[in-house]
Amino acid sequence: MPENKGLVLVVEDEPHIADLQRRYLTREGFGVHVETDGEGGLSAVRRIRPVAIVLDIALPGMDGMEVCRRLREEGDWTPVVFVTARDEVTDRILGLELGADDYLTKPFSPHELVARIKSLLRRAAGPQREAVHTLGRLSLDTGRRTLRVDDRPVELTTTEFNLLAFLLRHPGQVFSREQLLAQVWGYAGYRDTRVMDVYVSQLRAKLGGASPIRTVRGVGYGVTEPAR
Repeated sequence: MPENKGLVLVVEDEPHIADLQRRYLTREGFGVHVETDGEGGLSAVRRIRPVAIVLDIALPGMDGMEVCRRLREEGDWTPVVFVTARDEVTDRILGLELGADDYLTKPFSPHELVARIKSLLRRAAGPQREAVHTLGRLSLDTGRRTLRVDDRPVELTTTEFNLLAFLLRHPGQVFSREQLLAQVWGYAGYRDTRVMDVYVSQLRAKLGGASPIRTVRGVGYGVTEPAR
């Protein structure tokens, strides 16, 4: 049996899809708990404290987006992967703005789902050695997974944290959206690079005037120390 890698919560109302996700995640060493509606999913997160959540959007009763919104409002930043039949850009952007860490559109490969969850968890764990990156008014501790702005804590999703950490490790450099997606999620070829714009926008909103992120038109993003 593979090493136990933690418990993943699957919130999915289609039994055959939930069973497929359970089987593939179990093969990779994850424990799996399944709920079939939003209320049950929200309750399960609070009760079992999963390492990651695979969350369908079109759920009976409370939908997946509302579940994610409530979790983030409560300060729960467990990595969330949205799974949905919706393929509209606006739906994907809304999901990311609510705090999701990744997004899969049905039909999808269960191998890809497992790979994305493993990548999220690997990056959420951060490097084995602690490192503190400071720039301007920011102090980001990759060992403790904390960010402080003007010595005040700021909450980030796993993906937001990983994006900011990568940029702070490479001050003065500019990266394309494709390069950043490969670094943040751990794989290349993400079909909609515009999701990176969503994450940058969210980071800037959370960092306010302390944001060091700059846009280089036609190229991508980098960080420089903000002017005082």
